[in-house]
Amino acid sequence: MTFLWPEALWLLAALPVIVAAYVLLLRRRKKAALRYASLNLVKDALGAGQRLRRHIPPVLFLLALAAMILAVARPVGYVTLPSQYRTIILAMDVSGSMRAMDVEPNRLAAAQAAAKAFVAEVPMNTRIGVVSFAGTASVVQAPTQSREDVVSAIDRFQLQRGTAIGSGIIVSLATIFPDAGIDVGSMIYGRDALRDSRRGIPPDPAGKAQKAFTPVPPGSHTSAVIILLTDGQRTTGPDSLEAAKMAADRGVRIFTVGIGTTSGEIIGFEGWSMRVRLDEQTLKQIANMTLGEYFYAGTATDLKKVYQTLNARVVMEKKQTEITALFAAAAAATALLSALLSLLWFNRIL
Repeated sequence: MTFLWPEALWLLAALPVIVAAYVLLLRRRKKAALRYASLNLVKDALGAGQRLRRHIPPVLFLLALAAMILAVARPVGYVTLPSQYRTIILAMDVSGSMRAMDVEPNRLAAAQAAAKAFVAEVPMNTRIGVVSFAGTASVVQAPTQSREDVVSAIDRFQLQRGTAIGSGIIVSLATIFPDAGIDVGSMIYGRDALRDSRRGIPPDPAGKAQKAFTPVPPGSHTSAVIILLTDGQRTTGPDSLEAAKMAADRGVRIFTVGIGTTSGEIIGFEGWSMRVRLDEQTLKQIANMTLGEYFYAGTATDLKKVYQTLNARVVMEKKQTEITALFAAAAAATALLSALLSLLWFNRIL
């Protein structure tokens, strides 16, 4: 815990002075008590419990005063608070290798089930969008609060060839920032205005040209987050790390989820076979660059647990924030308790 106004902590030096004044006051009262014919009679009248109770309200008041001083110093600490994310993009791999059955019943079905369970737990005020990627990437569902639409989009996945992780990230960013002028066509397909005109392809709509922007610190965009799941490594499309750099420059965190084999095994299904290897190193780099986190799921149960963990990460997160109000509330409550006990036991306040 740190303090924004540490100079105010010097006020804590007043606490020993108050304690000394209290002890001095007790001694004066003790001398006054000697005027009675027998001090033992006074002690017997008070009782041991009564003598102990008379110190409790002052001690509580002293604690309240200490909490007030700490509140004046404006403490800052890490607390778990509701996330500010209002848009979550699920970017999911729909390459052919997702048919593999090493994750029961198969990778795609397990990923769909885990994603739908995740969607069901996300607060209703959060919009969820779905992007699928294989050889290219597309928006399957624009960000919406309708959970039925999101689940239907997840159920509509169609497997294709190739794995373009970078395309998935770029399309996700364009979905988060629809007015930022991210030229998806040129970044993914390498579109060129002159070449497109020769081929009869119309130019990008007005306002969609790439706009200059000022990079922000990674992880600083608190309104949106990307959750990217894949079971392979990039085979086509823009470079994955360059796309991650775009996300980092825009402050968007990417949580990456790897599923399947990491050893480069040959996966067979429906008479086909292919060598598939999960590129964990790249997924970890993407997460690190954007201040996200990487998760590995080797089974359907693991994948479900990963999405449960992601839900906790996205919905609730630790943040460094000023906690002055907590100390002020504790001081007020302790001071009130001190006054109430004093009134209850001694019919006076302290």
